[in-house]
Amino acid sequence: MVCARGIWMTDTTIRRATAQDGAACAGIIHAWLGGLDWMTQTPSHSDLVVALSEGLPMREAYVIGDPVQGYLSMEANISHIWGLYTSTQGQGLGKALMDRAKQGRNFVQLNTHVPNTRAHAFYEREGFVKVGDPWRGNDDVDEIRMEWRA
Repeated sequence: MVCARGIWMTDTTIRRATAQDGAACAGIIHAWLGGLDWMTQTPSHSDLVVALSEGLPMREAYVIGDPVQGYLSMEANISHIWGLYTSTQGQGLGKALMDRAKQGRNFVQLNTHVPNTRAHAFYEREGFVKVGDPWRGNDDVDEIRMEWRA
């Protein structure tokens, strides 16, 4: 176990995600979605398991911890992060995953939901800036793009 900010955590090793990590990652997203009052459409846990089990091997994706405490999934050829979720906030898990995504890159982009202001603050601390105007996402929630440049 590792102590970060006075909180004892599990292993924080980062490794490439596999199809077998789909269920753990789906559980993290499902728990996050359950705590939101602004998300109007949410997939079922079983749909998330299928999507992640199939999708993680197709992307540059990483998990942190054993058991899995978070993951980051990106489309490497365009340096676009499509998912960054952790089971707990404020323990450095998201930062560690973001640092891994930035390795060897001069540019990273992502979309974030407009109401997710806590995520915006994290991304801004990581050097991301908002670009462009918001648009209505596929889940019927406005999104904004953010970019990081080395």
